[in-house]
Amino acid sequence: MAAERAKVYLVGAGPGDPDLLTRKAARLLAQAEAVIYDKLVSPEILALANRDATFVAACKQRGQQEEIQAEIYAWYLRLRDVAGPVVRLKSGDPMVFGRGGEELEFLTQHGFDVEVVPGVSAVTAAPALAGIPLTYRGVAASFTVLPGHRQAVKEVDWPAYRHAGTLVVLMGVDNRAAIATCLINGGRPARDPVAFLQFASTERERVRESTLEQVARGEVDVEPPAVFVIGEVVRLRTAPQTHRVHETADRQS
Repeated sequence: MAAERAKVYLVGAGPGDPDLLTRKAARLLAQAEAVIYDKLVSPEILALANRDATFVAACKQRGQQEEIQAEIYAWYLRLRDVAGPVVRLKSGDPMVFGRGGEELEFLTQHGFDVEVVPGVSAVTAAPALAGIPLTYRGVAASFTVLPGHRQAVKEVDWPAYRHAGTLVVLMGVDNRAAIATCLINGGRPARDPVAFLQFASTERERVRESTLEQVARGEVDVEPPAVFVIGEVVRLRTAPQTHRVHETADRQS
């Protein structure tokens, strides 16, 4: 009788703080026979995994994303007959700009038993921890999440977002000046306030505020990973009292 095929869990690791990991995610990590983890998953979260598990780092470097993705698929096939659960650990939520949908499709097509375990996304967690409401009555009735990688800068219809309430850009640190320029050229006010939320939920958490115009001019120094928030809600920011120190750039007039 053939051995039962391993079950794969696409698990969201949240923004970094292990206290924001779901109970189900923590339980699966403790039981895992193998853990395939992304670069942004914190060491504190990895420390919760079964020590005897096989650990595979899926660290995508610029220009190597497709090669590393192919290697991830190869690892799934290598691990298909392990006895216990295989945890594919993705930062944030696996189905929000994490290629979780593509991996789910691959696993399903190859006959794996697969389950998605949602995680706390930096889309909402980073602004909340920084005291920025993505929506606020009379200020912003909606928010839009956009990719900020190089290809997206070329393909996104930026003028479509000139009146789109709050914008949240992921993976946009390296292309921040180009994104800001595209938004301004597309009709977004140059004086729109922006915030870069760096290392959200970790001890290195930092908030840097500026304006769209200053970002376009290359005047804002930001270290990735950071969530890029654009819109009037940034003016409502109230730094919460947490165990972390928020280092905030001076608000621009």
